[in-house]
Amino acid sequence: MIQLPIYEEFAHWLDDLLENNDMPAETKAFCFNLYEESEEDHIYGVQLVATCEFDPDDKDGEWACEEVWSCEENIFTVDTSDEDDTGCEHAQELIKEMAEEYLGNGRYKDILNEVKGTAIGFVDGDLEIVK
Repeated sequence: MIQLPIYEEFAHWLDDLLENNDMPAETKAFCFNLYEESEEDHIYGVQLVATCEFDPDDKDGEWACEEVWSCEENIFTVDTSDEDDTGCEHAQELIKEMAEEYLGNGRYKDILNEVKGTAIGFVDGDLEIVK
């Protein structure tokens, strides 16, 4: 279930990125890269990248390494310390729900939806296709 206050912050972060950055013409996909920012504090980072490749069958996500744009250090953070489950899988599920909500209702959803696909996953793990 989406937590509205954090989703609004996430949507604002994406709005800012998508409004103020022109995506390269060769963009075929987007990936929400997830990072464990602080294991002891249960904080996870989200980075958005655009790629010139997309392969929905490649769960290892080699295609996601073909970056043509990145939000670089403009990282969105999610604090799960007040959740019952503070693990990576739960954090990915929370962030995935927010990404799916944005893909359906976000201000600049068309930018994300006009490409071949969008995925989410920890940088050293498998990717999950969300669109």
